[in-house]
Amino acid sequence: MRKYLVLYSQAHDSFRLPELTSIAELHGFGHTMKVTLPDDLPDGGREASTLDDSKPRTPRPFVIVELESEDQARLLAQRCILIKAIYELWAHAPSYSLLHERNQTPEARALWAPFKSTPFRMHVTAIHHAFPEGRVRQVIQSFAYMNYEHISLDNPGVVLFVCEEYELRIGMRNKSEGDGEFMQVYFGRLVTEGTARQLITKFDVKKRAYYGNTSMEAEMSLLMANQAQSSPGKLIYDPFTGTGSMLYTCAFFGALVFGSDIDGRQMRGKDTSSLGVIRSASQYGVANRILDCATFDITFNPWRRGGIFDAIVTDPPYGVRAGAKRIGSSIVGKPLSDVPRIVDSGIAAHTKSTYIPPMRPYEMSDLTKDLIEFARYMLKPGGRLVFFLPTVTEDYSELDVPECDGMRLVGNSIQDFGKWARRLITIEKTTTDNLEAHAPTFEDRAWRKREERAGLEPTDSIMHSDGKEEHVPAHRDFREKYFQGFRKEDSDVS
Repeated sequence: MRKYLVLYSQAHDSFRLPELTSIAELHGFGHTMKVTLPDDLPDGGREASTLDDSKPRTPRPFVIVELESEDQARLLAQRCILIKAIYELWAHAPSYSLLHERNQTPEARALWAPFKSTPFRMHVTAIHHAFPEGRVRQVIQSFAYMNYEHISLDNPGVVLFVCEEYELRIGMRNKSEGDGEFMQVYFGRLVTEGTARQLITKFDVKKRAYYGNTSMEAEMSLLMANQAQSSPGKLIYDPFTGTGSMLYTCAFFGALVFGSDIDGRQMRGKDTSSLGVIRSASQYGVANRILDCATFDITFNPWRRGGIFDAIVTDPPYGVRAGAKRIGSSIVGKPLSDVPRIVDSGIAAHTKSTYIPPMRPYEMSDLTKDLIEFARYMLKPGGRLVFFLPTVTEDYSELDVPECDGMRLVGNSIQDFGKWARRLITIEKTTTDNLEAHAPTFEDRAWRKREERAGLEPTDSIMHSDGKEEHVPAHRDFREKYFQGFRKEDSDVS
C-alpha cells in the first residue's frame, strides 16, 4: 500500500468522501482503501494560534489515501468530479526541516530514487497564499540533496510537487503576509490530473439542446451519478425525470436508464416533432441508452414487481421552482370520480394526448418516506437510492432522514444556501427479504390529516397510534416555509 495525496477543488467539501468511497467501491477496492484527513495526521492539525473560534473552519482541500497501485489512483481521478489531481506522497510535515528529515529516510528514498535520472520539473505552490518573489527558487534548492540530474520544463518525465497549506485568512492583507506560517507542507510526485471535471463543461445546462428552469446543474447531476455508481450493465431509474438531467449523466457513464414524471410536458417540451429529453440525450451521444420515458404518478405506478433497478437517482420537486404533485382532488373531502369526464363529441378526457390528470400537493415529508419505501421495493439488493432532500438549516436534525428496515444510509452531503439547504442523501438496500412484503402503500398522510382537521386549528406534531409523538422533520411543509421566508410561525399545511 502506498500513500497518495488527493487535491480537491475548493467547493462542495461534504460531497468529497462519499464520492471517493463510492467510486472506489465501484471499482472493487473500497474495502482496502484507507482515507486520512489532514486534521487527523499526527502533526497535521491546525495550530491554535491560527484559529478564530468565532469563524467556521475552512475545509482543507486534501485527503490522503492508501492504495494498492497507481492504477487505482488513476481510476479515481478519471471518474471523481471533485478531484483536481492525485500525487504520490513522499513526505509531509509542519516545517521544511522536518520534511527534509522525513524525505531522507530509507522508506522515502525508495520512492523517489528511481526517478533520479528522469527529466523533471518541480511545481511549487501554496493553498490560500501567494509565494513572494525569490522564495520559490529557495524551496527548490533545498531539495538539492536528492541529486536529480536533468531539468526539463517543457517535457518532463516526472513532475515533483511541493505545496504549502495555509489557513484561509479573510480580509484585506498583503498577498505575502504570513509567508512561511503554513500548517503543513506536502512533497511528492504528480500521478495524474483529474480529468472528470471537464464533464462539468460538457453537461453545462445552458449549452443543452433542451432544458427547463428546474434542470439540475451539471456538477450536481454528475455527483449524483457517481453516488449511484452508474456503470455499464446497470439499470437506473428517475421517477421525477423533469427535463432529464440525471438520465444524461447516468447514461454517459454506461448505464441504461428509464425516466418517468407525473407531467409528461416536462419530458416532451414544446417541440412536438421530437421528445425534448431525447434531443438532449442525442447531443451527448447517449440516446441509445435511454430505454424510454413514461408519464405516470409514482403513487399509481405500473410496475408489476420489485427488485428491478440497480439505482434510483432523482431530484423530487420540493417547491422552490415547482412543487411535488400526486393524482387526486385538490378539494379537501372531495374524492375523485370513478366516472370518466366526457369532452369533445363524446371523447373521454383521459384518452386525449393533452390530458393532464387532476393533481393535489404531495407533501415533502410524505414524499420522502414514500420514496425510500418505494426504493426498498424496486431496488436490487445492494442497489442505491440517491436523491436531494431540502432542509431548513436552523431546524435540521439527523432524524429528518427517515429510517427504513432493510435500507442503510451511506451518504449525507449538504449544499448550503443560507436559511435552507439541500442534502444529497444516498441510501443502500441491504435486505434480501421477500419483496412483496415491502411493497409501498403510498398512504397520503398529509392529505388525510387535512381531511381530519378540516376547520380546526393546525397542530405542530403528528401522533402515533400508541399516543407517542412522532418526529416532525424540518422539511415538512417545505414549500410553505420557503415562501414565508422560514419565519418562526406555525404554518398550516393547507
